[in-house]
Amino acid sequence: MQKGLLHHIEIYVSNLKQTNEFWGWLLKELGYSSFQEWENGHSWKLGDTYIVFVQAEDKFLDPPYHRCRVGLNHLAFHTSSRQQVDEMTRKLTERKVKILYHDKHPFAGGDNHYAVYFEDPDRIKVELVAPECSSTKGCVDS
Repeated sequence: MQKGLLHHIEIYVSNLKQTNEFWGWLLKELGYSSFQEWENGHSWKLGDTYIVFVQAEDKFLDPPYHRCRVGLNHLAFHTSSRQQVDEMTRKLTERKVKILYHDKHPFAGGDNHYAVYFEDPDRIKVELVAPECSSTKGCVDS
């Protein structure tokens, strides 16, 4: 195992059922498999890394999550290509998931950053990003 690689992320959520519906579909699309499931949680695994979602206790639900407060701003996932970003954008739109920065999509992160940004049910921002495109690599898939 390479030193410093991310082992896992654990995120407390306001509605585990809603989170599982949203993230279950998304993570399967990205190659993750359901890993562990218990009454108040569910984890998804890809290789040696896993993501855990746990139902927050009612007493911790107020104030709700906001990515501009101290703490997590967003999660960014690699995709295999620009074509996959486009395909996922279509699927997210079909699922009625609001695409963020729609006016700048798919270059909201800059001219050489091809990605789609959106939010999960708790408004955690998620980014799906294509491999970097450079003049030496070329961009043949989009």
